[in-house]
Amino acid sequence: MSGLLSLLLLARAAPAVAHAAGAADDHAPPGWTLDPWITGPLALAALLFARGWWRLHARSGQGSAALRRRGRLYAAGLLVLAAALVSPLHQAGERSFAAHMFEHELLMLVGAPLLVLAEPLAIMLWAFPSAARRAIAATVPVIAAPWRRLTGAVTATVLQAAALWLWHAPALFDRALASEGWHVAQHLSFLVSALLFWTAMLHRRTPAGIAALCLVATAIVSGALGALMAFATSPWYAGYSSLGMAPFGLTLAEDQQLAGLLMWVPGSLVHAGAALVLMRRLLVDSAEREPHAR
Repeated sequence: MSGLLSLLLLARAAPAVAHAAGAADDHAPPGWTLDPWITGPLALAALLFARGWWRLHARSGQGSAALRRRGRLYAAGLLVLAAALVSPLHQAGERSFAAHMFEHELLMLVGAPLLVLAEPLAIMLWAFPSAARRAIAATVPVIAAPWRRLTGAVTATVLQAAALWLWHAPALFDRALASEGWHVAQHLSFLVSALLFWTAMLHRRTPAGIAALCLVATAIVSGALGALMAFATSPWYAGYSSLGMAPFGLTLAEDQQLAGLLMWVPGSLVHAGAALVLMRRLLVDSAEREPHAR
């Protein structure tokens, strides 16, 4: 269930994650987004983890090395989220589809897996008093069954693929650009599906072979969508076309093609690379078991 508490905290940032049209001067350089609906949940997630981490570190002995590793992973994950949501990249995404895509790629391909690898839930629980920890632990049996279903390898893969393809359909994407509520739903879908997907891929209960197949399938599915954008000769989204400007010196079609390349190439490389790591682990485990079988 790693990443669940982070998901609940970061979901509070959704209203500000939506790119409010017209919120900034289109001709001014993009600035930092210091909206408390973004910085507040990020700070709270950092504070809870840091408090729990220090308490566990004071009690830990031989496990301190693993605890330090999880701390580094979590800090890196939060920094990536901040880079996507707080840095000028966030405002740049209001004017450029490529910048918007890069923001999503940071969230889904970098931030989400780092948070999942950190397994923050157990550490965050130590930020609370013992009575509160017991109360929170009592809810685990209720949440555990649906969480296992949602983080099944095939289910999580289908959910993420559906989120990518449905939200990049022109009708839905333009609706998200025009409406804050729809944009909240879009960003939540991307974040939630990424956390579910990487939890499924990186969890020990998922067989390495199944996870590798799901990663390859995801590389193909997301790569195909990126390729369609990269080879398109006309803009898909009226929301960006209505700006009447060429962001960063690119035409609207070129901006969309760059966005497609960002989804196609880095996305495929990350998913295929993770699949290769899992397959290597599967082969090494098989080779180690073979002498014992004899």
